[in-house]
Amino acid sequence: MKRLTLKGGMLIVTAAVLLNGCTQATKPGDEYLDSGADVSEATSGTRIGTIGEADALAGTALAGMKISYEKDAINDPENVLSIKTIYFAYDSSEISEEDVEVIKHHGKYMALHPDVSVRLEGHTDERGTREYNVALADRRAQSVKKLMLFQGPSATQATIISYGEEKPAALGHDEAAWKLNRRVELVYE
Repeated sequence: MKRLTLKGGMLIVTAAVLLNGCTQATKPGDEYLDSGADVSEATSGTRIGTIGEADALAGTALAGMKISYEKDAINDPENVLSIKTIYFAYDSSEISEEDVEVIKHHGKYMALHPDVSVRLEGHTDERGTREYNVALADRRAQSVKKLMLFQGPSATQATIISYGEEKPAALGHDEAAWKLNRRVELVYE
């Protein structure tokens, strides 16, 4: 009989752990993790919970925020859906890890409410030509829209407007102002 080596044993243990994690099922009313969030499902199908300490976002601005997909949840300042501005790094349309979670929640909300529509308004800071900034603002809004659509809403629920540098959130010619102007705003209609 062949001896099991340490390397082979670790492979078997790793596979067993992975399989065990994949076979756990949840049912309505159970507490479970959804995108790193501690969420429970009520019998009405409304999902509520908080982004808790156990998730990867603990210690971020999202820690402790509520998650609810009820119709008026976008107006609750304690709900993750109250975050309606996504900020970007200089000359980038890449979404930060924290903002990925926010956008996913907005996408799930829209998927549950097909009558809801959102306008994604892309913005840049003042640096760059007008044409370049309009294109960059469009790329930023497209990035947000693509991520939202992965959560199930219809493509017709989200429209894009690219303002470039034309509507600054902050006036000024320094990094503090530029940082606030590199954004996509989610405007529910």
